[in-house]
Amino acid sequence: MEQGRSVTFPLALAQSDNAFLANAARKGDRPAFGLLYSRFARMVHGILLARVPRSEVDDLVQDVFLLALRRLDTLRDPCAFGPWLAMIARNRATDYHRRSRETTELSEDCAAQDPRPAEALAVLSTIQKLPEAYRETLVLRLVEGMSGPEIAERTGLTPASVRVNLHRGMKLLREKLEGREAS
Repeated sequence: MEQGRSVTFPLALAQSDNAFLANAARKGDRPAFGLLYSRFARMVHGILLARVPRSEVDDLVQDVFLLALRRLDTLRDPCAFGPWLAMIARNRATDYHRRSRETTELSEDCAAQDPRPAEALAVLSTIQKLPEAYRETLVLRLVEGMSGPEIAERTGLTPASVRVNLHRGMKLLREKLEGREAS
């Protein structure tokens, strides 16, 4: 058996399983949509976390899934449910920024209480300023704990693209964080 086949078979199986669930949800099967939610909520959370203030993420995750449920009939290829949902999440983040042109800043009171959350928020803030391709893959990996193959499957990127984005994104993140510490 070729090595490539053993890698693509589980991916194809997962995609066909997602397609089955998407088709069932399209026909009104709420438990099927619940399974899709449990499979993809981390991905959607990560995509949004890379783009919008942390305080807005949970509400927007719900918005994305409600919008996906309402628009399931527009999904052309049920095997591509993950990339389709990722696109909805990205578009929802863009809509959020279009509607609210303000940025949320960490208050000094909150930062003074415990330096670890403030430091984590500073790193997240730095990640949010990276180019989009790096930002999304880094948040899915570092914050959501997804593996490279999981990120590829859920976002529609190739595994090679995910590896490159993670490598370049981490390099750029290190540079920006080191530059911030030096100043």
